[in-house]
Amino acid sequence: MSRRCEFTGKGPMSGNNVSHAKNRTRRRFLPNLQDVTLQSDVLGRSFKFKISNAALRTVDHRGGLDAFMAKAKDAELSAAALKVKKEIAGATAA
Repeated sequence: MSRRCEFTGKGPMSGNNVSHAKNRTRRRFLPNLQDVTLQSDVLGRSFKFKISNAALRTVDHRGGLDAFMAKAKDAELSAAALKVKKEIAGATAA
């Protein structure tokens, strides 16, 4: 299980812990991932995703899962999210 957001592609970053004496030790900055269930109005179903809090705020800002997926770039989405995007696009076109 990777620590990567399914909507934005955000993953762990690395850096240094720097003490007062300027000693540097490596550390990891992990994204704030949450397991959420989002409802699609077009499909009438809910989907489970592991996304960052920033992505969750973006979904709310854009007006829900359907509106977010309409604007989302395919390169940033995971395979499961891309499958949902195609289902939503097909349902809105029909």
